[in-house]
Amino acid sequence: MSQPFRRPHSHAPGTLRWIDPKQLERFRAEETDAHRIASSRELWIERFGEDLVINYQHEDGLAPAQEALAEWCTSAGLPVRRMFGRFIPRQNDDRATPVLLQGDPALPLTTTVRESGLLYGLDFAAGYSVGLFLDQRANRRLVSLSASQKLLNTFAYTCSFSVVAASVGAVTVSIDLSKKSLDRGRENFALNQIDTAGHRFLADDVLDVLPRLAKRGEQFDTIILDPPTFSRGNKGRKFQVERDMETLLNAALEVAERNARILLSTNCTRLSSRDLEQLARYAVKLNRLTGDIHCEPSLPDIPPDLAARTVWLILR
Repeated sequence: MSQPFRRPHSHAPGTLRWIDPKQLERFRAEETDAHRIASSRELWIERFGEDLVINYQHEDGLAPAQEALAEWCTSAGLPVRRMFGRFIPRQNDDRATPVLLQGDPALPLTTTVRESGLLYGLDFAAGYSVGLFLDQRANRRLVSLSASQKLLNTFAYTCSFSVVAASVGAVTVSIDLSKKSLDRGRENFALNQIDTAGHRFLADDVLDVLPRLAKRGEQFDTIILDPPTFSRGNKGRKFQVERDMETLLNAALEVAERNARILLSTNCTRLSSRDLEQLARYAVKLNRLTGDIHCEPSLPDIPPDLAARTVWLILR
């Protein structure tokens, strides 16, 4: 089996790990054109169809990365329409939309990509995130294989997990404070010719909605908990993942079916997968339930130490 990563050329940022170009053939076979190309802690490169995004924390790393990327794409035979740069600030308030580095500025900033045969709309002008979190691909695949009947997608953003579940026949409930994000979620349903009838999109605070669902006796066999590191909910209520993930999980357990699968995920660097596992085990014990922990294998294009930390809690 070939190694998933190779060293870049000497003029590229020294810690970048590049995917094996042969992986592009595997992605084509999987009908996927949205994935990572190279990764390091301070800079990573994402492919979205024929558009590429260089995410960087330091300005002096951008130019060498752009040069190395152009060379890699030429040697790998990967067509490039545009390159964008996205600065990764230390403070969330400093986040900005990607900036066009190369390509025709007259082209629309919206596009469509494919993952495992499903379509997702992207918007490079909509904000810091373009519309699809690539490091959740394995977890989305698990949802597609799990025969879910009713999925609850909290902090749903553009509803990619809901699209996957709906594509295999599940009924979905997607919750996000942003009505605009949920509208994009509906557009993703339409891209895949999935009727939104019977699927709910709730522009509300997750921690307010979960008790209401529990009071009505609603239950779900798959629940997605992928909150931001920090956010503000209704009435300015602060959500801090390190502090509030336990509250979120306990509320989710109130609407979980007996054999439900619950995804716990975070990009907070101060939380590890081990922390999430310990949290899940504690919550199960506290609620007098039983369950197992499952982790999906790492992706071929994203080193596990540079991806979101995720664990699945499987109730029994």
